[in-house]
Amino acid sequence: MIIFRYLTREILQTMAAVAGVLLLVIMGSRFIRYFADAADGEIPLHILGSLMLFHMPGFLELILPLAFFLGILLAYGQLYLNSEITVLVACGTSPNKLLQVSLLPATVVAVMVGLCSLWLSPAGALKKEVVIEQQRSQLDFSVLNPGRFQDFGDGRTAYTEALTDDQQEMREVFISERQRRSDGTPGTVVTRASSGYQTVDEETGSRFLVLTDGERYSVEPGRAQAERLEFGTYAVRLSQDEKSLDLDNPELATTPALFAAESPPAAAQLQWRLGLPLMVFVLTLMAMPLSRVNPRQGRFAKLLPAIFLYVAYLSLLLASLDAIGRGSWPAGIGMWPIHGGFLAIGLAMTLQAQRKGMSG
Repeated sequence: MIIFRYLTREILQTMAAVAGVLLLVIMGSRFIRYFADAADGEIPLHILGSLMLFHMPGFLELILPLAFFLGILLAYGQLYLNSEITVLVACGTSPNKLLQVSLLPATVVAVMVGLCSLWLSPAGALKKEVVIEQQRSQLDFSVLNPGRFQDFGDGRTAYTEALTDDQQEMREVFISERQRRSDGTPGTVVTRASSGYQTVDEETGSRFLVLTDGERYSVEPGRAQAERLEFGTYAVRLSQDEKSLDLDNPELATTPALFAAESPPAAAQLQWRLGLPLMVFVLTLMAMPLSRVNPRQGRFAKLLPAIFLYVAYLSLLLASLDAIGRGSWPAGIGMWPIHGGFLAIGLAMTLQAQRKGMSG
């Protein structure tokens, strides 16, 4: 029990340090991208924290397997350098016992990865897409700068001369929208109003921009005429309720929905989610023999080949994810041969290491 706690603590402490560094790098890169979008007025600054939180499970499901893999390599590598593994083996701790000790924290990490991949990541991705889609389809006062033309996506450009002190009403509003008429011909609609404010329909949850005292012009390319409409009050729907958004990407679907779906993209996404927890155990099996180093070599001697193995494993999974989604690889076979192949590599490496002797 003392040995188990000691080895588990060494592995998890190293894993936590590696995961913290990787998460900081990836989160920092993503935050810079979002901050640049906020500076350009594409998204409001106050939603940056929410977007980063929604991304967190997706980052963790990829970081944790790699961090645990490197944690075993570095932790056991240090134990080999200090001859602690030699002492443990001499005291009767078999190589199989060391593997069993490593599989117990691997199970904990696999459960965490499974929670992220099967539940938290798709839920976070869905919320992220909903928030971004709403920002793309609406004129939010929080990102509208007075005196500046701004593009809000979907062919919509807006301008306001000023905002009231409470930021609830716009003055001298100009909106240009690209639309298609009922007969399919493209056109442009230009709306000008003396003021405007936003409101939400309590029944449908849709957001509307209400304009007052203005004109609306509809123009078609190639026509010398334009339709003109004067209005006292005119409402423009900016966004729909979250439930009515068309977000049918398999990456956003819940895991039970993927089980019920029969399309190749759904099958690919389901196998990807199920394979990530399995990946933790396969990497653990490969990490044990790779962590065995000669004291003269140093603890980082086998780090580079180990990273190459991980990159090859992950790259093949991503390639099969794309191939299954496009229908060029049978979903019935799927990603399981890749997991099986690397499992066989791990077993072969483990058996070879045991023949040589874990302390040799």
